Amino acid sequence: MGFLYSIIIGGIAGYLASTFMGSHNSALINIILGIVGGLVGGFIARRLGNDPDNDGLVMNLLISVGGAIVLIFLGRLF
Repeated sequence: MGFLYSIIIGGIAGYLASTFMGSHNSALINIILGIVGGLVGGFIARRLGNDPDNDGLVMNLLISVGGAIVLIFLGRLF
């Protein structure tokens, strides 16, 4: 169930991040950005002293969106 949860949260996070950043990627790219963004956001959150594993759905979504935004921004630099 955790994998399916990650896919759903990743898809939503990727869509929100691409909408926020004005990126026009495909749905698959948005899901991938959201999932990887969740990993990046979780890493950043842990470094800042937060434990995203114990947070709720909204906090995990915000962390994933933040990570996906960072990935989109870094992708635009290169």
